[in-house]
Amino acid sequence: MASSNDSIKKTILVAFSLCLVCSIFVAAAAVGLKPIQNANKDEDRKRNILSAAGMLQEGKSVDEIFASVETRIVDLQTGEFATAEELQAEGINPDTFDQKVAAKDPGLSVSLSGENDPAGIKRRANFASVYLVKSGDDIERIILPVHGYGLWSTMYGFMALEDDFNTVIGFGFYDQGETPGLGGEVDNPNWKALWKGKEVYNDQGQAIIALAKGGVDSSDPNASHKVDGLSGATLTSRGVTHLVQYWLGKEGFGPFLSHLRSEGVQ
Repeated sequence: MASSNDSIKKTILVAFSLCLVCSIFVAAAAVGLKPIQNANKDEDRKRNILSAAGMLQEGKSVDEIFASVETRIVDLQTGEFATAEELQAEGINPDTFDQKVAAKDPGLSVSLSGENDPAGIKRRANFASVYLVKSGDDIERIILPVHGYGLWSTMYGFMALEDDFNTVIGFGFYDQGETPGLGGEVDNPNWKALWKGKEVYNDQGQAIIALAKGGVDSSDPNASHKVDGLSGATLTSRGVTHLVQYWLGKEGFGPFLSHLRSEGVQ
């Protein structure tokens, strides 16, 4: 007697076959779309770098503009550009180097805690990508990656500086998960515009740029180093202050920028 089409065995077989076919299609789609996803991710990275530097232009593609940007790797432990030999020894390809990934590798990063970790990043990669816009051998502007913890999330952004390696051209986050309408105002163009022209360092070379709770007082002698804080977002504002001071300070890009000011580009 023929078996029933409603048997448990056939039901399981059909379900298994359907799952197998679907998994093949999903895997094929993931593999096939990966190059496109990587290209989109790379274009988004370039766009955010150009945006911080105020270089986006109508009528020109991101790749066309980014062709004028030079990517270099900095050794944060020495404060100098990493040599080809150093990068080869560490297995680093400057074109594909991912600072987030490197920060998770104990061999390419250092552990941070307590007072040594004001930005709340836990680990800092030994190397970092920086982006240079040059005129001949002279740097016209430099774009630095920065990140640190706010209230709910790690915020990732770029800060662009003028050729004095002190005056801010632009600053913005491209990845953050702060509260919309409060800490999420770090994405507000009006707030980001407040950073332009601010100075990072005081006369002693300390990174003192910070967010001012309640707004910047023009009579404050340090007003040129301060940006209006985010209303109703004290912890996010504090996080922004900590991360910019950390990354522009002695444990971040401070020694590197000091080297550029005194020695020029090598």
